Amino acid sequence: MKIAVLGAGAVGCFYGGMLGRAGHEVVLIGRPAHVAAMAAHGLRLETHEFQERVAVQASVDPAAVHGARLVLFCVKSMDSEPAAAQIAPYLSGDALVLCLQNGVDNASRVQVRVPCAVAPVAVYVACEMAGPGHVRHLGRGDLVLAADTASALGAGELVRLFGSAGIAVALSDNVAGALWSKLIINCAYNALSAIGQLPYGRLVQDAGVHDLMQCVVHECQEVARAAGVSVIEGIWEAVWAIAPAMPEQYSSTAQDLARGRRSEIEHLNGYIVRTGASLGVPTPANLALLSAVRLLEGRASATH
Repeated sequence: MKIAVLGAGAVGCFYGGMLGRAGHEVVLIGRPAHVAAMAAHGLRLETHEFQERVAVQASVDPAAVHGARLVLFCVKSMDSEPAAAQIAPYLSGDALVLCLQNGVDNASRVQVRVPCAVAPVAVYVACEMAGPGHVRHLGRGDLVLAADTASALGAGELVRLFGSAGIAVALSDNVAGALWSKLIINCAYNALSAIGQLPYGRLVQDAGVHDLMQCVVHECQEVARAAGVSVIEGIWEAVWAIAPAMPEQYSSTAQDLARGRRSEIEHLNGYIVRTGASLGVPTPANLALLSAVRLLEGRASATH
């Protein structure tokens, strides 16, 4: 099966690399530096269990999705609409686009711009780009997909496809709740990791972080409840368990700020703040984190 990965950053390279390692025809579409490195030497895939160079195709051209039955859509949330419009002319009607992104509304935003089925996926993976064409996996890697995913590639086939590549997929009747649960985890960790430029294990050792994260999570739960969304039971325990499970991980927001790039904060804590305001739910802790990251983004853009 030909599989295209749009957005060959850490998440896209990890899942694309694992699928390519399993024998699928994979094309990774990303930034010129990564594409050049992968075209010359393959994708360097580094995990705790193995380190390999995986033969993949690589391109900077969105047209490279042509002929793919499955597209892993891994661009930043703020780029969803323009990226979807770029690939739309090259997608067949029986293709499936899986949104492996942060945030909760990407699939609906992409669906109105492409001619094929789109499905949201909750992604739980710790990874980073360690250099051009070099992805380092730090932990987890499991996915949550809607049990009723409607496409020529059904949910059962997707479970088998990813499973053959060593990627666990859980099917859920409440994928919206799973996406919101992941959003809450991101809201608790991403901004704080970015502000402190700290990995999760070190971050939670700082005084006051536990209580602040609890405030953030509580606000998110209240917004979800007002929006009619059921998040997983024990969401606070799930949030707090992330740090020991991924102690070396820096949030994607921290990585973006370290590179002088715009982050997804508007689709994380910003989404909670905007949705809370529309539903009459106060979100002061999320607003404080959003404002702090905005200030850091402004400083980073001024120095690059």
